[in-house]
Amino acid sequence: MCVKVACIGGGPAGLYFSILLKLRDPSHDITVHERDPEGSTYGWGVTYWRGLLDRLHAHDPETARAIEENSVRWSEGVAHVRDLTTRRPGDQGFGIGRRRLLEILAGRARSLGVHLTFGHEITPDRLPAADLVVAADGVHSALRTRHAGHFGTRITTGRNRYLWLGTTKVFDAFTFAFVETGHGWIWCYGYGSEAGTCVVECTPETWTGLGLDTAHEADGLALLEKLFTDALDGHPLISRSSADGTAPWRTFRTLTNRTWHRGNLVLLGDAAHTTHYSVGAGTTLALEDAIALARSLHEHPALPQALARYERERQQALLPLQSAAHYSARWYESLPRYLRLPPHQMFALLGQRHSPLLPHMPPQLYYRIDRASGQLETLRRVKRWLGPKVARTVHARALASRR
Repeated sequence: MCVKVACIGGGPAGLYFSILLKLRDPSHDITVHERDPEGSTYGWGVTYWRGLLDRLHAHDPETARAIEENSVRWSEGVAHVRDLTTRRPGDQGFGIGRRRLLEILAGRARSLGVHLTFGHEITPDRLPAADLVVAADGVHSALRTRHAGHFGTRITTGRNRYLWLGTTKVFDAFTFAFVETGHGWIWCYGYGSEAGTCVVECTPETWTGLGLDTAHEADGLALLEKLFTDALDGHPLISRSSADGTAPWRTFRTLTNRTWHRGNLVLLGDAAHTTHYSVGAGTTLALEDAIALARSLHEHPALPQALARYERERQQALLPLQSAAHYSARWYESLPRYLRLPPHQMFALLGQRHSPLLPHMPPQLYYRIDRASGQLETLRRVKRWLGPKVARTVHARALASRR
């Protein structure tokens, strides 16, 4: 059955959804509406892991090959703490420039007959006529905001300030750098893509103490380049400045919704949920949303049942990631607690920052137990069991608080 679909938002979620729906039935009439001009985007590189790449190959090998060929990869992590450096092996990770990712997805969508429109904003009171309207218009979604009461939208703002930057530095590993200043700690995460990407984070006290809240963009970048000169090997940082010439520092907004659909309107990607950037899962979750929605629409011809199935599947799948993101953000907000450890121990706990146990145990004790659990199957089972259990409890409390 031919379905007319209007997808509002031309990010990874909306474009990949349109690709998969067209692949399942070329007769579908799909239009992606993007408010910004083609080729413009925010941010720099995005990360993903081998598991996502395997799923992309299973659903559309052509798109997966193009993404993989345009990605850089790493299998180690490096941490700079004060003047010390430690390196650890890890899972294989990938980085791709957001602009290049969108080019790949847009090109594939066009080749399948998806209509793409750019430079025209769709407002909630003038939606295109369609059997299905997909709100893929991001965390600030106007379509979701119009019906926020129905969706049960909840937004929690994080404490720390962060800044997303580019750099000419070519990172050969996922790189962390922690620098102590007279106003507290400041740190960054660096990874490869078409160009390097560097996310800088600090507490609000450090942000104001260093004068980053009022610094002109060039002065702020010069200070950050000096602070992170070892991790950057002297390479410059690059910013996309705000209209007033200041660097676009932000606080992270964690978004959840009680339900993801209303009539023929459904939320997708960041319009439905966000997870803290420190777990590097935003793009992965957006693409997995697209996979689930396209599959559900194909398997359930009745729209209400299809959207309900999609919502149930994705909300359940998100529980462990939302828990991990919550504890990861909390780890960074409690950073001084861990920076007193020897660098190799701190780096080990950095890899364990998603644990619900870690905030409630002395860090050195947790480190010793974690080392032991690598050899004791019983402790590993406890850790695997407790993580999802805590995630379900956090989710249930969040739902109860909205009623």
